[in-house]
Amino acid sequence: METFEVLLEGSARSHGHLCPGQVVGVRMAMLGCRLIGLDDPQRLDQIKKLIVYVELDRCTADAIAYVTGVKLGRRSLKFVDYGIMAATFLNLETNAAFRIISREESRALVRQYAPEIENETEQKIIAYRRMPIGVLFKIQKVSIPYTECDLPGPTRKKAVCVQCGQTIRDNKEVIVNDRPLCRPCANGAYFENPVEINPDELSFDHDQT
Repeated sequence: METFEVLLEGSARSHGHLCPGQVVGVRMAMLGCRLIGLDDPQRLDQIKKLIVYVELDRCTADAIAYVTGVKLGRRSLKFVDYGIMAATFLNLETNAAFRIISREESRALVRQYAPEIENETEQKIIAYRRMPIGVLFKIQKVSIPYTECDLPGPTRKKAVCVQCGQTIRDNKEVIVNDRPLCRPCANGAYFENPVEINPDELSFDHDQT
């Protein structure tokens, strides 16, 4: 694995700017990989062993993805919308899994670890670099129940929603009265008032999309 400074520079470049969340995310990812026994997570043989669950869709998640190489499209990055600055690192070969949570109380210690810095953002960046692991993070050893449908690779199972007819992949259907429903039909969707659009009525050139 590259050094912290190299990874932080690359992560900030990929994310678009350097921020406190990048520092936390890079340190979290490096720690998580070491805990589960992966020293070069982007190497082909190791990336196939790794799944990471992130619990917050902010800067930290981008840093974790950069360091580890996990991606939504590979199904090695899982987003669990808890609103918690935490991530769990799973080694599929050994089933070792550790959840790392950013300690909220570390925010109150920022001035203590970077007293010479006046700018608030810069102070956090420096302080989060300097904080010991135990000050910055809480670590939990956990078990991750998963099925074949959660793993990277081709689609392993399909169902069809009996209400809207949409194909549902990878065991994500909801069974209601012994019949499969997609989650929008079963639980409500993030969108409202869908109106079907005929592509032939669009004004732009289809070949350019």
